[in-house]
Amino acid sequence: MPVIDCDPETARERLTEAGATFAEGNTDHERWRATLGDASAVAYDDQVVVQGKRPLDVTAVLRDHGGRVHAYFDGASRGNPGPAAVGWVLISPGDGIVAEGGDTIGSMTNNRAEYEALIAVLEAAVDFGFDEIEIRGDSQLIAKQVTGEWNTNDPALRERRVRVRELLREFDDWSITHVPREVNERADDLANEALDNA
Repeated sequence: MPVIDCDPETARERLTEAGATFAEGNTDHERWRATLGDASAVAYDDQVVVQGKRPLDVTAVLRDHGGRVHAYFDGASRGNPGPAAVGWVLISPGDGIVAEGGDTIGSMTNNRAEYEALIAVLEAAVDFGFDEIEIRGDSQLIAKQVTGEWNTNDPALRERRVRVRELLREFDDWSITHVPREVNERADDLANEALDNA
């Protein structure tokens, strides 16, 4: 449950511009409540508490960003193809973990799940307005295909690579690096937790 230190009136203005709906607070301490997408926000005197299935819908609107972000992604498939999930984490050098997520994505191969995880973390970074992104994942295949070192013969993967490249154009600078699984542990945990809880 993210907690954002901010002026509640500024937060309300930003959420209004984004199309949020508002209600009165439920207690004397709550200034207001808002709903945007799959998230809700509760404002207090100097902070906003974000809840819901997809907190990113609100936190991306309220947090000031830009600059560089580190992105970790992992896709998991049990059965290959089989039930699949994604896990991802955005880490800002100044703020630590900015956002993270883990979701099931139906049945697909592990490589397709890896692409879906990469797309999820890139979409989150775009939503936050970061200018530069350093991407890390434990799939060498994805890293090499995205940089063009390896070809993509599978039509489904080729389509996902096109989407990745479209998202990468949103950044002034980007890099993608293959890292060992232990470096990517949080994203891996989030993907597996999503599958365990499905």
